[in-house]
Amino acid sequence: MLSNKVSLMLLLGAGVVLSGCSRQVSYQEEVLPILRTSCFSCHVAGEGAQNAGLILNSYSSMMAGTKMGPVVVPGSAASSTLYLVISHNVDPKIQMPPHHEDKMAQGQGEPLSMEQIDTIKLWIDQGAKNN
Repeated sequence: MLSNKVSLMLLLGAGVVLSGCSRQVSYQEEVLPILRTSCFSCHVAGEGAQNAGLILNSYSSMMAGTKMGPVVVPGSAASSTLYLVISHNVDPKIQMPPHHEDKMAQGQGEPLSMEQIDTIKLWIDQGAKNN
């Protein structure tokens, strides 16, 4: 039978191992390049952003969201419109980047890769920091 001290040390060690499983996602190094490549053509000031009112070319603009509210809820990708629209969890007509048939026919709208989607999800779940 293990002593209480040994049991406690094992539990604490398991907690450290489990909490260390997630890598810290960098907004500047990982998220911003995804947005730059896949979103800036429509979501920068002076471009097509007037449709949704969402500007993504700066952290502060993205966090400001739209006139309908925030698109990123730090700590909750499941509550963040940004994540929902890129992860195919909404009607295909409003998925982003737009990749329904009419956009694909125009040579636009490649969907994000699962790796890119997972990176943005993890970043939001980690608190959507400007790091």
